[in-house]
Parts: sequence; C-alpha cells; structure tokens
Amino acid sequence: MPSVLELLRTSRIIAVVGLSSKRWRPSFGVSEYMQRAGYRIIPVNPGETEVLGERSYSGLEQVPEKVDIVDVFRRSEFVPEIVEQAIRIGARAVWLQEGVVHEEAAAKARAAGLMVVMDRCILKEHRKLVD
Repeated sequence: MPSVLELLRTSRIIAVVGLSSKRWRPSFGVSEYMQRAGYRIIPVNPGETEVLGERSYSGLEQVPEKVDIVDVFRRSEFVPEIVEQAIRIGARAVWLQEGVVHEEAAAKARAAGLMVVMDRCILKEHRKLVD
C-alpha cells in the first residue's frame, strides 16, 4: 500500500461524499482547499446540483470518471454502503474524515485492495505532508 503522502501526490480526482454547498460546513472548506491545491473535486450528494463549480452526483456509481480517492463526510453508519460503491467503481482509496470510523467497512475495503485512511482530515494531512 502506498503511504498517505504517495496517495496525495499521485491522486488527481477526489469524489467527496456528503459535500455541501453551505460554505460554513467542513466539507465545503476542505474541498475548496483541495480544489485550490490542484485536485479535481467531484461532489457526491443527492441534495445538491452543483458545488464548487462541479456537477454533483447522487452516488459514486453515477460519476462518469475514474476516481482516485473517495473522501467521506458522512456519519459512520453510512460508511459500509459507501465502501461497497467505492469498491465497485474501482477507487484507489477511501478517506474517512475526522470522527468517521467503521472498522468492518475499512477491513472490507482493504481486502478489496483499496487504501483506507480513517479518522483523519485530508486538508490537515495535505498541509502537513505536501505543502
């Protein structure tokens, strides 16, 4: 498995599950930062049509492009279904934001060959490792 640094350096497209257009939500600020850092952000939220200038999709399987990282801003109980979708679309990694933990789903993702980063903020890790 690659390191977190290697994952961040070699990834270009991040599907953000739970990305909100509300500027005060953590998902918006984190995604805006990652977009400014050069990543393509694809919103995955059935309640949105567009966020950060990108079309929003109702689920990962509707995203028409190859996704490197699935970044999850949903409560832990939603993680198993998101991991199932991430496996089906062939994502390279599942990133569970701070406070999002699901050991069984993480084990399933790892068994399917996905890298898992759990209970860590992608913005903080990017600032620490890449900037």
